[in-house]
Amino acid sequence: QVTVVESGGGLVQAGGSLRLSCVASGRTHSSYSIAWFRQAPGKGRELVAIISWVGGSTYYADSAKGRFTISRDNAKNTVFLQMNSLKPEDTAVYYCASGSGWSITDFSSWGQGTQVTVSS
Repeated sequence: QVTVVESGGGLVQAGGSLRLSCVASGRTHSSYSIAWFRQAPGKGRELVAIISWVGGSTYYADSAKGRFTISRDNAKNTVFLQMNSLKPEDTAVYYCASGSGWSITDFSSWGQGTQVTVSS
């Protein structure tokens, strides 16, 4: 089983930036990709971005395109989510998850989440 731990959340003003980190441990060889999701108060969980460990293929939700960048450091089993030009609507708990594929249903190992709050 793969264990993931998120960090890097916090309070930032609109227009600011944050970088989230997701460190994977355990049976990391079984992890094909890492995804970032977020869940705002009263809303469902939303996919933000995905990256594959091999090759670094990426996918971004429309809400993340042009503002967020997902990247990885394979040597450190770490995935980053650089978030720029943050908006109040980006406020949410951000989760990373390890998956065996590229489909949303492939993600089964979830972290505890890190809170991102963007003030207006």
